Amino acid sequence: MKVPENMPWTMAQAADQSGRVAVVTGSNTGIGLEIARALAARHATVVLACRNQTRAAAARDDILASAPDAKVFVVQLDTSSLESVAACAQVVRERWPVIDLLINNAGVMAREHAYTVDGFETDFGTNFLGHFALTGRLIDAVTAAPAGRVVTVSSITHRRRNAGLDFDDLACEREFDQAVAYARSKMASMTFMVELQRRLTASGARALSLAAHPGGVRTNILQQQNWLIQLVYHPRMTGLTGWFTQSPADGAQPILRAALDPNARGADFFGPGGRWELIGKPVPVAISRRAQDPATATRLWRAAEELTGVRFLHEFSRSDTDPSTSPDPDRNGRKR
Repeated sequence: MKVPENMPWTMAQAADQSGRVAVVTGSNTGIGLEIARALAARHATVVLACRNQTRAAAARDDILASAPDAKVFVVQLDTSSLESVAACAQVVRERWPVIDLLINNAGVMAREHAYTVDGFETDFGTNFLGHFALTGRLIDAVTAAPAGRVVTVSSITHRRRNAGLDFDDLACEREFDQAVAYARSKMASMTFMVELQRRLTASGARALSLAAHPGGVRTNILQQQNWLIQLVYHPRMTGLTGWFTQSPADGAQPILRAALDPNARGADFFGPGGRWELIGKPVPVAISRRAQDPATATRLWRAAEELTGVRFLHEFSRSDTDPSTSPDPDRNGRKR
């Protein structure tokens, strides 16, 4: 997929978002909070879809302190629980039947091999399957918007050599490595992002699917990692590590560009343009070739539908793909 030419873009160029509705998952802290803050400052109606309601309410107060007239709402969402995803989607659809921006930001980086309440490996279930199900349940509301967008928050780790999806072991039961599990969850999310755009285009929808990664951001997603990583990305270490790490507000910029840049195209991927893609202004960056493979995407989509029970845009899949290549969800994706 050809990466568009680098075009300068800043939030100062973003249009007023009055009348638009943005749902941001995992927005009570870190990058998600800064995304929500920036959208609220431009007069969007912002829905904070978060697991911890107390922290989400505090985040709402934080945003309102600087933008008293902002329209900010809180809805409970735990992307590691399909029941929570379904309940959240129902509440959101009933209150906001048209959604202009769905920003799939919530995520974890598990230190140990564990399972979600539905029996999925934690990273794969929380980072990918939960957002797949949420997107499927809200896609009609997104496509009902004049220019709806689904933005996937990804990571440069999806380009790692060992990030390829293992359809024989989606639950990482044979061997667990925390870095590999996280990278594969982001590979799944990127593959889904590209395939979602293919299916939206085939359906004739005007909505776009895009992705972005924040670079090396000092956030609490690393709280389960070893002490050295936590130290490097601790805010108090900015003076020493600022040459390759950046603040959540800076890390939010690529995601905001994917959401708001009028020149962005479906399946574009944005990230920091500075040192090693860890810091800098948001620019178009490369997507792994594996994430763009149609056969892999079809197989992943089928697996996700089986695992979550959520089917959408399936009529626009490739009918010539061999059904026998579809994995056995109970054997490969879910703990028995």
